[in-house]
Amino acid sequence: MEGITKTDKRNKMPIIQAPLKDMQFLAEQLLNLEEHYQKIPQFADIDAATFETVVDEASKFLLEYAAPLNRNADEQGCSIKDGHVTTPDGFVELYKNYCESGWGSLDGNPDYDGQGLPYWMQVILGELNTYYCPGWSNYPGLTHGVRELLDHHARQELKDMFLPKLTTGEWTGTMCLTEPHCGTDLGLLTTSATPNGDDTYQVTGTKIFITSGDHGLTDNIIHLVLARLPDAPKGTKGISLFVVPKFLDGERNNAWPASIEHKMGLNGSATCVMNFDDAKGWLVGEPNRGLNIMFSMMNGARLNTGIQGMAVSAASYAGALEYANDRLQMRSLTGAKYPDKLADPIIVHPDVRKMLLTQKALTEGNRALTYFTTKFIEISHHAQDEAERKRANEMVVILTPIVKAFMTETALEVTNYGIQIFGGHGYIREHGMEQLYRDAKIFTLYEGTTGIQALDLLGRKIMQFNNGKIGPLADEMNEYINNSDNPYTQELKDLMVQWQELIVKVSTKSMKNMDEMGAASVDFLMYSGYVMLAYFWAQMHDEAEKGGRFGQSFYNGKKKTCEFYYKRILPRAQMHVKTMLSGSDNLMQFELDEF
Repeated sequence: MEGITKTDKRNKMPIIQAPLKDMQFLAEQLLNLEEHYQKIPQFADIDAATFETVVDEASKFLLEYAAPLNRNADEQGCSIKDGHVTTPDGFVELYKNYCESGWGSLDGNPDYDGQGLPYWMQVILGELNTYYCPGWSNYPGLTHGVRELLDHHARQELKDMFLPKLTTGEWTGTMCLTEPHCGTDLGLLTTSATPNGDDTYQVTGTKIFITSGDHGLTDNIIHLVLARLPDAPKGTKGISLFVVPKFLDGERNNAWPASIEHKMGLNGSATCVMNFDDAKGWLVGEPNRGLNIMFSMMNGARLNTGIQGMAVSAASYAGALEYANDRLQMRSLTGAKYPDKLADPIIVHPDVRKMLLTQKALTEGNRALTYFTTKFIEISHHAQDEAERKRANEMVVILTPIVKAFMTETALEVTNYGIQIFGGHGYIREHGMEQLYRDAKIFTLYEGTTGIQALDLLGRKIMQFNNGKIGPLADEMNEYINNSDNPYTQELKDLMVQWQELIVKVSTKSMKNMDEMGAASVDFLMYSGYVMLAYFWAQMHDEAEKGGRFGQSFYNGKKKTCEFYYKRILPRAQMHVKTMLSGSDNLMQFELDEF
């Protein structure tokens, strides 16, 4: 924790600065940011000082302008009247200031007035947006993905039409995928697109769960809509992608919000039901290839969702640690630690420490996983060697479902502990801890539930595309293991062997009965996440041994948290082994009337 800087007058919990030191430690020491960017000519001038400056200034801006809006955004939420959505008080001014200060265009293409900074910095900006005000974070967040998709897949005319203002943030973007009857099965969608005889189409249909589907923050909203052409094949092979703006030359297009969802959390984010009624749009990419194109944005959104889970975890830990140091209750079991006070602060109690250290170990381990994945995304895009780009992309493909699902599932645990540490005060709204739990829940659901991510990891990414192997990701991890002599190396080495053996065992069983794959997949994904964090904590232990500019207490904390992780959290991996190998019979033997 890096100190309290201000207090929300409506909230008893202080607004605490984001853990900038942890971010800088990972970038500078664990992942060697400077060496990484020396290999990418366009970013060769990015050094640790540049990185630190951008992160510090982003945190200062959001601490000043976004954090004070968080409590009211949750309580006030969004509203709709006559087809127009209103966001919480202060969001319009915040968004305007955000874009005018340059944060909306941070890593944007310079050809469209972007600043051309690395994606890594955009990732951390997204982390900070969520840390300070989760309900606000989606408005700038999805726009990044929309402009990236159009930049890669749209014809030049559409790029010129939409990218300049999407890049600066003057316009925002959405992705409109699912429909009331579809859920994740997009092959069932019925939204249609009829040619107009020129290069435009009339798009008609209803889309649900559309994040930032309507609002008053910008003059225009650019919707990416999946729809079917008249002669399209059935199923996912007949889906095309269209760009449909809210306004065309100042005139309202026929794309309207029908309603907004009343949700468990993330109330500041407008989640809309969108009706497209002969709305004018343009085809992006080739006909019937829309789902393939949209996956480029969906995968980015999945990564961002995992980051959101990690960010609310960090906020929960910061609040819980502050409270545990201040809250007086009972005496230590081994005698008074603060005899001058009426009671000891609750941080002296073992169970409170266990919860705090679980929060710390999961949050900081997940942040390392985030930045590691981001680094290889940049390599996959910018490395000069094609083989290196291919290898990095293969790693990112495996990492994406782990980032999305493991980091959001553990966010629920971390934010739950945040409530528990506060006791009854955590359950009431004025301290802000229950909001973080409510906000965190949606992250396990959107962009594909945990079960969907698990099937994607084991069934598609590993079995189908990687021939039953972890591939270059395992090579990267084993290279570290084979060159390290820290006290955790042997256990990590054994886990790497077990990881591959589990793939063989599950795949062998699945050849006879595919329910075995479904029954094992979530356990396999969670096991994978715990092994990944073991890898990062071992490395953080090594870097902490070397010391550095962040102070001895900081490094001591890293080494001790590593020990805590290996002794208290990593054993969970073997529980997942036992359950994933227990088979599908204990699930599938039930008749429907036996539930």
